[in-house]
Amino acid sequence: MICTYYADVRCLDNETLFREKLKLLSPYRQQKIAILRHGKDKNRSLAAGLLLDHALAAFGLQERSVEYEIGEWGKPALKYHPEICFSLSHSGDYAICTVGDKPVGNDIERERDGRLRVADRFFAQEELAWLYEAGEEEQTQRMFRLWTMKESFVKAIGRGMSLSLQDFVIHMDEESGRARVRHSVDAKYYHMREYREIEGYCTAVCVQESSDIAYSMIPIDFY
Repeated sequence: MICTYYADVRCLDNETLFREKLKLLSPYRQQKIAILRHGKDKNRSLAAGLLLDHALAAFGLQERSVEYEIGEWGKPALKYHPEICFSLSHSGDYAICTVGDKPVGNDIERERDGRLRVADRFFAQEELAWLYEAGEEEQTQRMFRLWTMKESFVKAIGRGMSLSLQDFVIHMDEESGRARVRHSVDAKYYHMREYREIEGYCTAVCVQESSDIAYSMIPIDFY
């Protein structure tokens, strides 16, 4: 099963709760949080770490006890547990963590108006055609749907921004409601899953060769 956990980070505005939860995480995660300048960024990073800790509990592990290794393009992985793959993301008031037994990537974005110029700059022509065939009100949502799927693919393959967003295409099949990726990165198939559980946000998960397994999205409360 591919599990995605999500949480509202606003509870971490409470300084007592923030300090209490920070102690649960590894020095690696604590250092990443410490170098962030803004309180909201710290909350989001802490929430992502806590969600990973929650996800690892299903495997009998704690985040503070694992060791990380960093891939060639900067993607972190669990050093002694290659059978556990994870991806973290956050935006606005929410953080997410996805775990599974195959390479996985995720992304969450808060929908905001006035971002279509980003699409014009980074999207492939087929993606732009699908985006602009929609009515004006729907174009913003389509833009963020595409963006989260593209980001989740890049994270799933572990290439980061070394891969141009125009080097692969998200093909939307409106009849089936599914999306697929056309790419030349490798010979593998990548399955896309979208979630709309969080109002005002687009969330996408990309998993390597996992179209036949179950997916879930689970809310977590830090109190």
